[in-house]
Amino acid sequence: MKINTIKYWAVAALFGIGMTSCEDFLDRPVEDNYNEANFYQNDEQCIQGVNYLYNSPWYDFQRAFINIGENMSGNMYTGSSPYMELSVNGTDTDLINMSYSLWAAIGHANTVYSRLKTANASVAVKNQTMGECLVWKAMAYFFLVRTFGDVPIIHDNNAELTSGSYNQKYKVQKSDVYEYIIMTLEEAIELLPAKSTAGRIDQYSAKGLLAKVYLTRSGVSGSRNADDLAEAAKYAKDVIDNSGRELMPNYSDIFRGSNNFSDESLIAWHWAASRDPWTQQNTLQSDLAMGGFSDQGDCWGGWRGPSVDLQDAFGVSALDNPQNRPGDKDTRRKATMMLAGDVYDYFWRDKGGFDLLKFVYDADYGKGGPGGTFQSGTGAQNVKHLYGNDADHYAEVGSYPGNMCYGVSTHLLRLADVYLIYAEAKMGTASSTTDQSALDAFNAVRSRAIPGVTPATSITWEDVWKERRLELAGEGDRWYDFVRRSYYDMNGAINELKNQRRDVYWGINELYKTYYETGNWVIDETVTRYNPDAIAPNVTASSFTLPFPTEDVVFNPHLMEDPIEVDVRTEYAY
Repeated sequence: MKINTIKYWAVAALFGIGMTSCEDFLDRPVEDNYNEANFYQNDEQCIQGVNYLYNSPWYDFQRAFINIGENMSGNMYTGSSPYMELSVNGTDTDLINMSYSLWAAIGHANTVYSRLKTANASVAVKNQTMGECLVWKAMAYFFLVRTFGDVPIIHDNNAELTSGSYNQKYKVQKSDVYEYIIMTLEEAIELLPAKSTAGRIDQYSAKGLLAKVYLTRSGVSGSRNADDLAEAAKYAKDVIDNSGRELMPNYSDIFRGSNNFSDESLIAWHWAASRDPWTQQNTLQSDLAMGGFSDQGDCWGGWRGPSVDLQDAFGVSALDNPQNRPGDKDTRRKATMMLAGDVYDYFWRDKGGFDLLKFVYDADYGKGGPGGTFQSGTGAQNVKHLYGNDADHYAEVGSYPGNMCYGVSTHLLRLADVYLIYAEAKMGTASSTTDQSALDAFNAVRSRAIPGVTPATSITWEDVWKERRLELAGEGDRWYDFVRRSYYDMNGAINELKNQRRDVYWGINELYKTYYETGNWVIDETVTRYNPDAIAPNVTASSFTLPFPTEDVVFNPHLMEDPIEVDVRTEYAY
């Protein structure tokens, strides 16, 4: 754990957090007027003090968010990455940055929460902003405990700094960390309004996250706990029935900039297309899009793409003839991965749309792009988290992007996730259910994805498990589903990962190029085939807990010791 960041971020929160952004929602204090003596003096300043938590502390987590959530889970192929091979060690840069980012979020949330208690502002705004701090703190701990397992609890930055104990913290056993997260979210629910400004966290955001926490904790003891599942179902149903939120009709629209603050998004990172200050911007397109995809020259992700195994899950293959791709009825497929023959009207709209194969093989159309070579060995390219070119960004967000900075939100918790949480939790410890409310939730998600699909009259745990993968693919979530499964079904989690097709197809570029130039889809199975020498990942029980960064362990050797038990309800209070 990057305990030294507690000190840094406590000071940062007290004395300056950067310049003002260009969007009202993201307005934050100007550095020279942000200090203890003259800030938090009105409602606007309280809101500005919290706005920082919606982006900047999370910036260094963005890359690990994909590496862990998608590469480790087998949803994405990234070559010889240690995340693909499940061999991440404590010196990995992205892991180090992730630790820094998550503890920074907790440090800032703690410090601002403490200052808001004595703010000269209305009770309503004080409560709202304090509740937002607690939800962001809970979210950071939720990522930490699912990534590293047992972790320390930092309840009060000022107390840690005063005592000088911030490098002497002991790990707390993960069951107690989950209880701390639950306690924190319960307090947030008491503080937050039922409905807030679009894009801001409200009471139902906290309830949705609490449902997911209960669903995850239900297996921590080694078998699924019926009481935790019942709590997950209760909170999820409250969100479904009473939040007033609805699923967006068109799945792909969720990820467009014009819908940054849609009702479907319960919790999201909200970014600004500005480098001043650095860390308030989204940079994921740079890591996920092919070179030449943007006008900024900042894309280098053509070599990575949605995995063969994810294609299998959707019932499609890069080896399918684009003119007759069997089973390609799920609209989420095209909104998640580009395959041969795909054209997108919301990318490159000033050029009449984006044509994948034309981009690769037409030198004039794809200037600055792949230059006649399809880069991803899986035959697929990423779609989610991309905004397109400058014209696309302006059409959606109302501003132009910059180099490695754009303003499309990153959704961390969506309403569709809550629907599927409810369906699984309502099933309880059974392997299937015909409960109508569970079916309604499941079918709502599936019918949006596959128009005209026959509604399910019975669903199994496997049905929900697969549906979660298809619905949330590319959104940094899948590995954490495996982690929660490992709590109570370690062998099942290990076996599924070992049996995935995580490698590449041979001959993809030749197949695609011939098709583009001649219109003929010809597969020579001796040339174009899945890698016959693919090696299954070395998955063991230890794979589901990543190591602490080495520098964190050096700073605090207690991180290598056994965790302690803490009665969090007695030890801590808000």
